[in-house]
Amino acid sequence: MVKPELAPEYPAHWEADVVLRDGGTAHLRPMRADDADAVQAFHMAQSQNSIYLRFFTYKSKLTPKELRRFTELDYRDRVAFVITRGAEIIGIGRYDRLDDPTEAEVAFNVSDAHQSRGLGSILLEHLAAAARENGINKFSAEVLPENRKMMQVFSEAGYEVHRHFDDGVISLKFDIDPTEKSRAVMESREHRAEALSVAGLVAPKSVAVIGASREWGSIGQQLLEHVVEGKFAGAIYAVNQDALEVSGMLPYATIGEVPGPVDLAIIAVPYDQVPGVVDQCGQAGVKGLVVATAGFADDGERGLARQHALVRQARANGMRLVGPASLGLANTDPAVSLNASMAPVLPTQGGLGIFSQSAALGVSLFASMSRRSVGMSTVLSAGNRADVSGNDMMQFWEDDPNTTACALYLESVGNPRKFSRISRRLARSKPVIVAKSDSMGLRLPPGHAVRTTQAPPGALDAMLRQSGVVRVNTIEELADVAQIVVSQPLPKGPGIAILANSGALGNVVADDAEGHGLTVAVMESFLVLDIGQSRALPLLKRSVLAALATDGADSAIVTLLPVVGLTIEAIAKTLKECSEESGKPVVAVFTGIFDANIHVNRQIADSLPAYSSPGAAIAALAAVTRYAHWLTLESPVFEPPAGVDPQAAEELLDRLLLGVSHDQLLTLSSAQARELLGHYGIDVLESVPFGSADEAVANADRLGWPVAIKTLDPSLRHRLDLGGVRINIENAESLRRNIVQMRKYLEPYGKKDLEVQSMAEVGQSVTLRAIEDPLLGPVVSFGLSGDAVNLLDDWAHRVPPLSVGDTAELVRAPRAAVKLFGYEGLPAGNVASLEDLVARVAMLKDEHPEVALIEFKPILVGPTAVTVLAVDVRIGNAAQRTDSARRAMRS
Repeated sequence: MVKPELAPEYPAHWEADVVLRDGGTAHLRPMRADDADAVQAFHMAQSQNSIYLRFFTYKSKLTPKELRRFTELDYRDRVAFVITRGAEIIGIGRYDRLDDPTEAEVAFNVSDAHQSRGLGSILLEHLAAAARENGINKFSAEVLPENRKMMQVFSEAGYEVHRHFDDGVISLKFDIDPTEKSRAVMESREHRAEALSVAGLVAPKSVAVIGASREWGSIGQQLLEHVVEGKFAGAIYAVNQDALEVSGMLPYATIGEVPGPVDLAIIAVPYDQVPGVVDQCGQAGVKGLVVATAGFADDGERGLARQHALVRQARANGMRLVGPASLGLANTDPAVSLNASMAPVLPTQGGLGIFSQSAALGVSLFASMSRRSVGMSTVLSAGNRADVSGNDMMQFWEDDPNTTACALYLESVGNPRKFSRISRRLARSKPVIVAKSDSMGLRLPPGHAVRTTQAPPGALDAMLRQSGVVRVNTIEELADVAQIVVSQPLPKGPGIAILANSGALGNVVADDAEGHGLTVAVMESFLVLDIGQSRALPLLKRSVLAALATDGADSAIVTLLPVVGLTIEAIAKTLKECSEESGKPVVAVFTGIFDANIHVNRQIADSLPAYSSPGAAIAALAAVTRYAHWLTLESPVFEPPAGVDPQAAEELLDRLLLGVSHDQLLTLSSAQARELLGHYGIDVLESVPFGSADEAVANADRLGWPVAIKTLDPSLRHRLDLGGVRINIENAESLRRNIVQMRKYLEPYGKKDLEVQSMAEVGQSVTLRAIEDPLLGPVVSFGLSGDAVNLLDDWAHRVPPLSVGDTAELVRAPRAAVKLFGYEGLPAGNVASLEDLVARVAMLKDEHPEVALIEFKPILVGPTAVTVLAVDVRIGNAAQRTDSARRAMRS
């Protein structure tokens, strides 16, 4: 047997924690030579039928030769993965390359005790990803006809499976390159599994508080009290090895002594005791953990190491983990009624789901919603967010009938590409509000692998806009928007009716509304309401309903100074009736009354949105209007450009990167760049460096007159104004003369190297750039060359994959983009061809993370043609994409 220290190493990114079909977790890793004993134990625990289906015969024990063949691998031609729970192997999958180097035979074996948990499909995804890395694009398998479960794994994976029956065995063969269908299958399975894993946390049937204490004010004591006083619908257990009585309950010394199954364990013990408690929870079959204890990633490098170990320990034993340093979670569903948090009372029941990270911001967010009496469905404080994240919560909220709107306060973004994918889908059915301070930038939470973003400012915002997310900057802004989406219908357009009892106030509101992109359809600034409540309220109702019935009025904002004889509660009740009868949103502003929403919402169920500031009301209503408009857009259409060959491009990149170290970037030559881009149907106008004037003339004769000459200096080669370019040179004599003059002019700069290029159709010069960011993944940026991007930073950004609509928006988003459409009498450019080029670049960048940078500078957008004059391409051995074609939990 090969000694472990002599065995070949496998790629580190092949190892992963995974969520199973039922929401539990497990660890997947490549098999090692020292797994022989565990593989034998796995085999001997299987039933006779399972062994027969795997080996086509029964064998009670594997021979030493078979064990060596199964466990001694080269991780290229022979690869095997195991899925483990604790130290136990619960699933095995392998492939062996065949005589055809592009094909491998694949086989699986799943523990009888863990059937129907989705292990086979997970093994297939990871084996396919590893095989593609090793140049394999086809899998084959031989399956007995009665092995329906295994055939189901292949048929439901989204691949086109070809079957052949011969001599009592079914032979299967299929391509393993990801397809639209296979990706959809993976995402659907991922969604169901992650939603179930969160459901197990927020809707448990039993809860144990470990560290429950008699000490008044301690975290354990408060958590237990809150679970009890919140009238949790399930079983409650207190665990404390020292106390004889806690909150009127008889505590158990350890979780293992609890008589019934425990779904959720809330851990509030000193950090040095947490690993031992987690181990006991794993042995007791606990499904999920909330760790309130701090002292992990918030305690420097030592704490960071403790946190990594804690997450590995929990996931390896099948448990999801909230925290550490979590404020807890809550679920207001009467069938659950769980307040496993530091909040003194269970929130008011309602439709808003809330996710936050740090304890301080979680408290602030909870308080802001409570002040407005915004009802909540589920609340989760992730603390250090070591495991359960906002992405997990969105997966749960998508299926949760009690959640009608979703709010997240994000201090960091762990997997933006996955966030984009999930939120884009979720926002189609429920509003998603995200608060993220601009000052925090794009970063990872504490305790995660350090990756520095290179994304340009605005890229994250662009990704959020693409996803239909309502982006706000503060907790108060989040609460302002939440008030509307949980209680009001969405506006059908930007038209707004403004009603006020002050002309000056009405004008201020109108100006602010137009500044936020709303259109004033009705303006009534002189409501007379100081005529007694019995007359004023009917007048107010008639006025508001009449304004909302006006063509173009899609919503109303009623802003009032205090009125003698009218309470704001009575006014709000009337306005709520107006909204219900018209089917349109109505918001109220009670100027001069501090915290108007408190007065209103305490009196009216399902609150009317009420504000003290007109500016806050307008900003919130405008944000909701933009979201409502996003919903009216057609579902994104993704149309791959014609004439692309990603496989050929991948093979070229593999050849170019042979021998290139992981921390090195390779700048492609002009010929290499043209070859790569050619696989995506992108042409670059050829340019040729020259030494002598005779060489230049010969090259110009070949390329075609007229020509341009340029310096090779990257900072000057596109600057006609600085002497770095000379154009429209029509003959050899003129070319020789321009070369002499240009070299003389550039001599003080030390820039004598020149190139020659044939002239392109005159047009607007634009710049297109695509990068691979460690956090966001691919980012495509577009702007008009020159001062627009160099001085004014007039860029537009999008994150692939780009829909047809995303591409059109990208080229129109820069402020200077009007120059592409016939500005000041100039002919319009061929924007359709420009969009086609952008789509090809976006697809190339999305398919190939090895491409670190592509910069087209410049591109000329003429009336009939779009010409790429120069391109800079740099490639490297990219880290594993954060949203790859295999399911894996974020580390």
